[in-house]
Amino acid sequence: MHICMNWQAINFDWNQVRSFLATADKGSFSAAARVLGQTQPTVGRQIAALEQALGVRLFERVGKSLNLTTTGSELLVHVRDMAEVANRISLTATSKSQTIEGQVRITASDVMSAYQLPTVLKQIRLVAPRLEIDVVAANDIRDIQRREADIAIRHVRPSQPDLIAKLVAEMRAHFYATPSYLDQVGRPKDERELAKLDFIGFGDIPTMINYLNSAGIPVTTQNFRMGSKSGIVAWEMVRQGLGICVMSEDIAMLTSGVERVLPEREPFKFPVWLATHSELHTARRIRLVFDLLADHLSYQKSGEI
Repeated sequence: MHICMNWQAINFDWNQVRSFLATADKGSFSAAARVLGQTQPTVGRQIAALEQALGVRLFERVGKSLNLTTTGSELLVHVRDMAEVANRISLTATSKSQTIEGQVRITASDVMSAYQLPTVLKQIRLVAPRLEIDVVAANDIRDIQRREADIAIRHVRPSQPDLIAKLVAEMRAHFYATPSYLDQVGRPKDERELAKLDFIGFGDIPTMINYLNSAGIPVTTQNFRMGSKSGIVAWEMVRQGLGICVMSEDIAMLTSGVERVLPEREPFKFPVWLATHSELHTARRIRLVFDLLADHLSYQKSGEI
């Protein structure tokens, strides 16, 4: 059915709408500017231009907070629909691309991004030197459906219906510390002695404590006096002799000056999933990177790397 459009009624542009949506989601012009890769004044000007074009007020300041007006809240519903359509257009266009060039964004934990991805990135450069690879080193889960990443490496299986997920490895992890730290505090002989030592935390500490408790290690918050949201920083704390942490044995093998604690203990095991959008997977460049990552991580699983 052909719909007759009133083109004169559409008097705003998509960049203004993007700024409005990002500001509504993030709660401030400065936060919106960061996710959009723009400056705060630019975002402010785009919001002002959108308000002028529509003849409405979208935000109001209450103290230091930026709140949506009633009209802004009503328009936000439609703007989200627009963003979803724009996202589908981008996905469809990308899926039709059969050239091995352009950008592919990979997201993984900061530890994996720093220690494990560079090896496979060398292979990708040899196979497809015109590709542009952007590694998003993040310990939170980035949203593939919103194109925050093209390929994600995760330790839990993605549940979204539009994603392709492939289990590529089951990695093993152990407790590690420096010999100097263990010389100072003594090498534990069992889990109860282990729980008397200093642990370096990264990520969500309560979750880590629950996980270790369920594995028979009676640690509490008192064990975690130092740590960081960054796995790289936490691992460096271990390397500097500040305590113990759980780390993938693949990473530990690449790190000098650390020793496995309770070496006879069964390792922790965790899956490694690759995920991408079902439409993106048909794009030649994304499928190529996806397959190379799968091969590389599978080799690590089998001990060939």
